[in-house]
Amino acid sequence: MSSQHKSNTRKERIEKLKRAFAYNIFYKQGVTTRTATLNDYYLAVSYTLRDRMQHLFVNSVEALFEKDSKIVCYLSAEFLMGPHLHNNLVNLGLYDDFEQAARESGLDLKELINHEEEPGLGNGGLGRLAACYLDSLSSQQIPAIGYGIRYEYGMFDQEIVDGWQKELSDRWLHPGNPWEIKKADRSCDVGFGGHTEIYHCEQGNRRTRWIPARVITGIPYDTPVPGYKVNNINVLRLWSAEAPVSFDFADFNTGDYYGAVEDKMKAETITKVLYPNDEQFQGKQLRLEQQFFFVSCSLQDMIRIHLFMNESLDNFYDGFAAQLNDTHPSVAVPELMRLLMDVHLYDWDKAWEITRKTLCYTNHTLLPEAMEKWQIDLFNNLLPRHLEIIFEINRLFLDEVRIKYPCDEGRLSRMSIIDESGPRYIRMANLACIGSKAINGVAVMHTDLLRKHVLADWNSMYPGKIRNVTNGVTPRRWIAVSNPRLTSLITGAIGEKWLTNLDELKSLENFVDDTAFCDAWRKVKEENKQDIADIIFSKIN
Repeated sequence: MSSQHKSNTRKERIEKLKRAFAYNIFYKQGVTTRTATLNDYYLAVSYTLRDRMQHLFVNSVEALFEKDSKIVCYLSAEFLMGPHLHNNLVNLGLYDDFEQAARESGLDLKELINHEEEPGLGNGGLGRLAACYLDSLSSQQIPAIGYGIRYEYGMFDQEIVDGWQKELSDRWLHPGNPWEIKKADRSCDVGFGGHTEIYHCEQGNRRTRWIPARVITGIPYDTPVPGYKVNNINVLRLWSAEAPVSFDFADFNTGDYYGAVEDKMKAETITKVLYPNDEQFQGKQLRLEQQFFFVSCSLQDMIRIHLFMNESLDNFYDGFAAQLNDTHPSVAVPELMRLLMDVHLYDWDKAWEITRKTLCYTNHTLLPEAMEKWQIDLFNNLLPRHLEIIFEINRLFLDEVRIKYPCDEGRLSRMSIIDESGPRYIRMANLACIGSKAINGVAVMHTDLLRKHVLADWNSMYPGKIRNVTNGVTPRRWIAVSNPRLTSLITGAIGEKWLTNLDELKSLENFVDDTAFCDAWRKVKEENKQDIADIIFSKIN
């Protein structure tokens, strides 16, 4: 291709982007360049980028139907994704085109990038790990779905007033979220409370039916997660809670205006805020409701997808691998059992085989007191059917322990799902260990300590079940996006393969005595420090 043709092709791309910016300003935002705000321009540019991701996303979904692929499902109460615009531009290789198109349109792309709100979906390492896994799965072209909660409010925003921290609501969705797509037709119903009853099915088999006291509807919102310079885009599917009937017209007509929307407000509370204060009983209950809500929606969604492509759930574990990110989603063990037995009418043994071959568990803590536990009474009030299933799982499991370790009452007590040392609790980590085919720590030392101490009983009973998967962070977010000067320097020296294979960075050892390279390295550090100084100066003046 001639240099003139390349120039014309890029010029055409830039012109198309400029037209797309203008189109989205007028038709999506409903404003003109005279009245548009910075947020309008941010949304217009982001919609333009999302439109260019859609065909890759649709093609990625279609590819699943054309080949026999296993889908990795990552269930996590947190996804600390970080702002999307800059990261997506880098992963799609479109930063330079968008930067030029923005400049020619009178916009500052960096200003638009800095304007984006941090998605309030996570708090720390747990959520960042989940986000990095989604990025890596997409970049390695492994089909994956991240499942979580669409929190309306994040942890909190912070202000410093007279030297003291002041906490404010994190209204991250308020300016608009151009990356998510609502999928109302993929909703799921989730029950709470009520009671169970025994009945006999058409084949004469004894079955259990759960009659919930209330039902919440989960609405999925899909956010595309592109891989780095590949034609694969996976999805982060977050669930938002709604009432099945959000407005009671009869109550409204009788003047009970609060009662008309009471169910709506109670339902939406479930996905209102990241990590409610759980010092009070109501906070503990809400946290358990959150966990079960997103887990149930996610498992129902996985089953729906599987049955769209398969005649039965017999081979569910061949189509899906579900990773439980810490104990928050461990209620997936009894919920998958319930769905298989009570809804799809499998017997216990087959349901248990499918469950244990589908689920895997990541442990994040070495502190026994930090392992999540739920009071029996609270659990029974919210999830009576699941408590029945947990009791049966525990009974059968402890029979196995007795056979393998006869007369070892201490081991039975430690490995039981039910903590009976005082007020009775459900040990969610023990439940996850029993119901998963594999357990992993997140660093070599951490995993070694799990095997020797925290989960020593499990390691002796199931040798090889506890594995190590060392945590890492994606170099795309944490170098290419965060430090473009360093990225440019390294890529200019050794090529760009290091962005998908960090072992390539070893090649930098060849430049340790290269004066020009070392001078450039020091210049990058100096310019980055100057950027930080400028930011601090602007904040205090």
